[in-house]
Amino acid sequence: MPRMAPSATTLTIGRLAKAAGVNVETIRYYQRIGLIAEPPKPVSGYRAYSTDTIARLHFIRHAQGLGFTLADIKELLSLNDGDCRQARRLAEQKQTDVQRRLQDLQKVQQALAEMIDACRESESRGARCALIDALK
Repeated sequence: MPRMAPSATTLTIGRLAKAAGVNVETIRYYQRIGLIAEPPKPVSGYRAYSTDTIARLHFIRHAQGLGFTLADIKELLSLNDGDCRQARRLAEQKQTDVQRRLQDLQKVQQALAEMIDACRESESRGARCALIDALK
């Protein structure tokens, strides 16, 4: 019996991956963790993915780009436009995390600036490198 090809409104996993800009293994992983549904596989055919799955994959990638974890994304997807308050709460938590990371990065930046200044100073005096000494 010949294999059934997906229709024009559906995609194979390879075409879905290409259209969404992700790897096939990424799609399989998202299926395993419940972010996207795995369509049934016909006895002699290929799984046929809806074109709506492309939008879902774009949503996942965009949310990841904003720093949401896959667990956060799963929760956002479960809201389905229904609970803006819960979605806002997740976004506020993410914003707080980002602010904390920015503060940490500013501290690192300041420490590096001080180490670079100390290095320049020791270099100008011909002394041992203060930056290397500080990292020991």
